[in-house]
Amino acid sequence: MIMAVAKIVYCSMTGNTEEIADIIDENLENLDVDVNIQEGFDAEPEDFEDADICIVATYTYDDGVVPDDIIDFYEDLADVDLSGKIFGVAGSGDTFYEFYCKAVDDFEAQFEKTGAIKGAESVKVELAPEAEDIEHLETFCKDLVNKYNELHHDEVI
Repeated sequence: MIMAVAKIVYCSMTGNTEEIADIIDENLENLDVDVNIQEGFDAEPEDFEDADICIVATYTYDDGVVPDDIIDFYEDLADVDLSGKIFGVAGSGDTFYEFYCKAVDDFEAQFEKTGAIKGAESVKVELAPEAEDIEHLETFCKDLVNKYNELHHDEVI
């Protein structure tokens, strides 16, 4: 089996999205994926060029805005060629706001401009992850690894 390399870029204001990123990290490591995790304000979209699986975990700020601490990363992402890479997006939000988890959708659209292949349905978490959300994140990780394995003619889990 070929070991995949995953890169997780996240931003978190309340700790909810950091917890999501940590859950993804743990699940991918349990699937024998080599994971690198980094905060969005420190990351460059080119960092994804060294990964097989590219993941963004973000919260949505205020009325559907991509957070300031990852906006530069978001804007520059569309200019990077990630053809052949697998991507996935997860994030936290609050249904109190009209545009629940809109930044997750925005990142998914940016990834599509890069030529990357969607490996899993995006996961949207209401505030902090609970048991059902953790199950969704486990499935998210399995789907990403399965898509990677499918493209590399390896076994599906």
